[in-house]
Amino acid sequence: MYLSKEEKAKLFEKHGEKATNTGSAEGQIALFTHRINHLTEHLKKNHKDYNTERSLVKLVGKRRALLDYLTKKDILRYRAIVKELGLRK
Repeated sequence: MYLSKEEKAKLFEKHGEKATNTGSAEGQIALFTHRINHLTEHLKKNHKDYNTERSLVKLVGKRRALLDYLTKKDILRYRAIVKELGLRK
């Protein structure tokens, strides 16, 4: 599950402005999406793992909040990240 520093930097570089800009909304949304996908796969195998299920719900809420922030701040950035990550609204 844990991303190495290099993998995380690549993720932020691809979706954010640069690898060191870990505070950008796009970079954080991409990171949350990666973690959500990983936890979803875990829960498919371990459907009684309720702690992971709770963590997944919290992550989805955090990502939703960031996406809502982007819609208010800059709708073009929002549309770009949703298209890039294949998220649906």
